[in-house]
Amino acid sequence: MDHWQQGETIDLTITNLSSGGDGLGRWQERVVFVPDTVPGDLVRARLVQAKPTFGRAKLRQMLTPSPDRVRPACIVADKCGGCQWQSVSYPAQLAAKQQQVVDALTRLGGFEHPPVLPILGADAPLGYRNKATYPLGRSPEGAVKAGYFRKGSHKLVNLNQCPVQDDRLNPLLAEVKRDIQERGWSIYNETRHVGRLRHLSLRVGRRTGQQLLTLVSTAPNLKDIELQAQVWMERYPDLVGVCVNLNADKTNAIFGPETLVIEGVPYLEEQFAGLRFTIHATTFFQVNTEQAEQMLQVILNELQLTGRETLIDAYCGVGTLTLPLAQNARRCIGLDVQPEAVAQGLANAGLNGIDNVEFRAGDVADLLPQAALSLASTLPAEMISTEMIATEGPGVPPDIVVLDPPRKGCDRAVLDALVALKPPRLVYMSCDPATLARDLKILRDEGGYTLVKAQPADFFPQTSHVECVAFLVA
Repeated sequence: MDHWQQGETIDLTITNLSSGGDGLGRWQERVVFVPDTVPGDLVRARLVQAKPTFGRAKLRQMLTPSPDRVRPACIVADKCGGCQWQSVSYPAQLAAKQQQVVDALTRLGGFEHPPVLPILGADAPLGYRNKATYPLGRSPEGAVKAGYFRKGSHKLVNLNQCPVQDDRLNPLLAEVKRDIQERGWSIYNETRHVGRLRHLSLRVGRRTGQQLLTLVSTAPNLKDIELQAQVWMERYPDLVGVCVNLNADKTNAIFGPETLVIEGVPYLEEQFAGLRFTIHATTFFQVNTEQAEQMLQVILNELQLTGRETLIDAYCGVGTLTLPLAQNARRCIGLDVQPEAVAQGLANAGLNGIDNVEFRAGDVADLLPQAALSLASTLPAEMISTEMIATEGPGVPPDIVVLDPPRKGCDRAVLDALVALKPPRLVYMSCDPATLARDLKILRDEGGYTLVKAQPADFFPQTSHVECVAFLVA
């Protein structure tokens, strides 16, 4: 008998993990998503949504636990929405992420047998995050809370430590929260849009140990903030700066446009791929330093740069990939929409004495053809063939374009610009297999590109997120 309606209880075996983090099983030919489950679990669950071809259910009883079910490292893992997979063994996490990439390229990208290499797992599945930004709140009793939101809600789960962040940040989390309480600083209430402090952001240089503490506030005038900043600088020897970022808007964005330095400097220094980088409070930098370095090595191994190549790094940020690549290329241009990131990229180039690179701020779609013209204008005469001039005119494309867009993928105008420019090689780094597959399909169908290989890597252990780099040739 078909009991497929909301409120019914069903028994099913979980067979996969979805890209959203839920366990996935089948019941009477329908896909059912069940949060807080692990592949191999036999569960009893209550349907909370019953559509014709799929459903969502809530776990009611664990009938037989999976051999891949493990004890979470965090005492609030069942409540906190920061991680989805702490109950899943690490090998099972990696298998699920590998399958995510294969499924996306197959189903969304239309690649019949996508050339996906085995995923690069992390040596440290815990304690890897070099940055943590915590929303602030208050308990009903008035105590200051910092943590992540409960799964599927806007209720804050209070944390005094977090097993996925670098453990050097744990003392700051508990103690800074106490100091905020004692100072009597008000906490922002997003419903009523009153109060000051919104977030606590902590960063650490994995290689240098330097730390940066930033409070996100609706206004700058926190009483005695200078005194408290001095206390923090004295208490934490590795703390190099205390900042206040100003964000008074009604928004889900964490950071506002202005950051004030209260004590010390507004950045920490980090070493990445043998280079020095300055990282500010609001700078985008991969949260898993070691895995980002491993991915960079994959890119270098694949490209086999000879020092004669011209290269454009789109969505370059502060030059995390641009600068190591420039060391092995003839000339490199980094493009990013954020002027602050471009300024930091230039500073990082100077810090490392790299002079064959430049950075430009603006819309990537507009900057791509301009950058290509600029690269072409500086090619040595012996590198420009008659065929190149005849076919390309003055806009000789760069040898390689590297793409590392945000989660939403490339804007359509960027893909159109690439199709028009037709660089011989593309490197596409992505943190979302779905948007990666979508964009690769366009580059294949409209640009004539061939997907040579895709290399997944686990930048975010204990979560459902997966990074992947794809290599394409024209």
